[in-house]
Amino acid sequence: MKTRVTEILGIKYPIVQGGLAYLAYAELAAAVSNAGGLGQITAATLRTPERLREEIRKVRTLTDKPFAVNFAIARHDGKYEELLEVAIEEKVPAISITGGNPKPVFERLRDVDMKTLVLVAGVRQAQKAEELGADIVMAVGQEGGGHLGREDIGTVVLTPRVADAVSIPVLASGGIGDGRGLLAAFALGAEGIEMGTRFIATQECVHAHDVYKQAIVEGTETDTVIIKRTLGAPGRVLKSEFTEGIIEKEKQGAGYEELKESISGKANCHYIHEGDETAGFGWGGQVIGLIDDIPTVQELFDNMIQTAETGLARLTGIVGKPN
Repeated sequence: MKTRVTEILGIKYPIVQGGLAYLAYAELAAAVSNAGGLGQITAATLRTPERLREEIRKVRTLTDKPFAVNFAIARHDGKYEELLEVAIEEKVPAISITGGNPKPVFERLRDVDMKTLVLVAGVRQAQKAEELGADIVMAVGQEGGGHLGREDIGTVVLTPRVADAVSIPVLASGGIGDGRGLLAAFALGAEGIEMGTRFIATQECVHAHDVYKQAIVEGTETDTVIIKRTLGAPGRVLKSEFTEGIIEKEKQGAGYEELKESISGKANCHYIHEGDETAGFGWGGQVIGLIDDIPTVQELFDNMIQTAETGLARLTGIVGKPN
């Protein structure tokens, strides 16, 4: 597959693994990159320059392919500069920027040879990212897992809107987990995809507890809910008594101070690392309705490409070959 995304990033397939807080470590990133996509490790949950440097070097022992480091800016409380310096020093091929104003990052990278991807949830954000110098934008629809835009715009509408609004390539994100989603993204004007939830349910996502993976496999598209909407930071999670409890507190007018323990990274880890359904939550998108196995990353890629090729043949049979 050749798109501007594969050319910019130097990868075989235009498939990017999401940042996945507390889950995106070397094993998963390397597996995605080895399969032909762009794997990522997440800087925010590594926290210290030393740990990030160690993880970057670990990725390089597992793959010789391009990979990226994700910077979820809001999670750093504005203190990401030291971590960014590590990525620069280690000559990481690419970084992705999510959850905050990327302007200071671009100012630091002005004379640095590093590809940049920016997650956006609306047209104006995409245009601003392009103005700042982003190489690629990732348009995430409201179906996605984790933090989302505030406007509840679905991927099918958001992707072509963003693709029409910018000249740089667009990745579609949210609700995509197989070759049909990849093919649909191309039809919508994207030049590739970003996936998060689908990569959690893989064998190389070694930090995800089996309870979490099984919930993704067994859940349907109706088994997710939105938390933190009243805080202005909506995020999609797997439905559970714990997450329903958060929503109930929000309905009763609870503010950040009352909610902070329930929505913290610690609570997230109680579930995704320990499998404790009574003490935490797991991010997850509506795409869980399309996930019914826990393959290796390579098996996932093989299946996606085959499914996309089959789907393309079907579409060609319907609309005919171009003249």
